[in-house]
Amino acid sequence: MYRPRVLIIEDEARIVEVLTWYLQKDGCEVLAALDGETGLEMALSERPDAIILDLMLPGLHGLEVCRRIRRESRVPILMLTARDAESDKVLGLETGADDYVAKPFSSRELMARVRALLRRATFSDSMARDRLSFPGLEIDPAGHEAALNGQPVRLTPMEFQILLLMARSPGRAFNREEIIEHASGMEFIDARTVDVHIRHLRAKLGEDPSNPRYLHTVWGVGYKFEVVT
Repeated sequence: MYRPRVLIIEDEARIVEVLTWYLQKDGCEVLAALDGETGLEMALSERPDAIILDLMLPGLHGLEVCRRIRRESRVPILMLTARDAESDKVLGLETGADDYVAKPFSSRELMARVRALLRRATFSDSMARDRLSFPGLEIDPAGHEAALNGQPVRLTPMEFQILLLMARSPGRAFNREEIIEHASGMEFIDARTVDVHIRHLRAKLGEDPSNPRYLHTVWGVGYKFEVVT
């Protein structure tokens, strides 16, 4: 039986021990690194299905580890932060993390988020349908790829799922809770995370936020995908 592989990059041995116990109980194979350099090496060589990455690491900082992983891989990344500061959360997401959990965290919440990352990593066959074509934009569900005017667009796993979700229902307005639930299956999230991912998507699609071509704000609701020619 296939066991999803999760890499923990965390310098606090007690946290690694607790996370390992919960992950193994959930049927995962667990890898662990206690510093940023080792974690980066393992992330690129061991090809885990998901990564739990601490922000504050000895040696190579967690943000730099995340940044370097993103140059080579789209593996889902859950970032752990020691503080609940808004700036830490946003910076982690802007660096390429898919989600974050602030310490101290509940094991129930963390495992729910990890399961969501793993569901997205395996990406069910029922979602791998024909590619979607719009003026200037191509989306390939099976390959997890998007192209803007024929040029590949580098998207994080969460960004791709959000784009795919809305592009499959053009004109439909999604609230933030629906976006997270359908794009990731997560039970715990805040609106700020969705807004950050939308902002990144708009930037990567070359959109003017005041006059977007694809991703539109629906005031009082959320967002929708609609092509403006």
